[in-house]
Amino acid sequence: MVDGSDDSWNARDSHMHDTLQRLANYYSPNSKAIIWAHNTHNGDARATDMGRAGMHNIGQLARETWGKDQVHLVGFGTYQGSVMAGERWGAEMKVMPLPSGRPGTWEDVCHRAGKGQNMILLPNVLQQPLFEKRIGHRAVGVVYNPQRDSVQYVPSVLRNRYDAFVFVDTTQAVHALKIKANPTEMPETYPWGV
Repeated sequence: MVDGSDDSWNARDSHMHDTLQRLANYYSPNSKAIIWAHNTHNGDARATDMGRAGMHNIGQLARETWGKDQVHLVGFGTYQGSVMAGERWGAEMKVMPLPSGRPGTWEDVCHRAGKGQNMILLPNVLQQPLFEKRIGHRAVGVVYNPQRDSVQYVPSVLRNRYDAFVFVDTTQAVHALKIKANPTEMPETYPWGV
């Protein structure tokens, strides 16, 4: 399914959404869930060029299923630092530098507005006219290449993509836990699954 096509993307995100629906139906109509996903899966695709290309994601599908007032999409962004990722699908994870955000992107706007500080943009802030502009928002995922950072920006209308936005000016890569799970015991990280 990971062939890079729009159909492959839509199949993966539809599967994530179908799984979420099955879980919600299993637990009860009043159940709640927290889904942790990369911005490209989480933020509403209709507020990006992905939507224009006919792609959808779990954030969009959840809003369409349960309504915008029942689904709260939170995006994340960073200006610079480091990231844990692989150079390609199946590659070993490693710490990579994350260059400064490109001028004119959401990362640059937040960096300059916050003067290098971390920020949380809540719904009332996202309703300001600035956030209705369609400008680049960095997409860092499981696969990342710092030399190609300049093309890894998704044009986005932030106020329509997310309900809130967490901005960390300088990040430090996470480090994978090097533990071997014992299949007969509850995992140490339960219920977080890290």
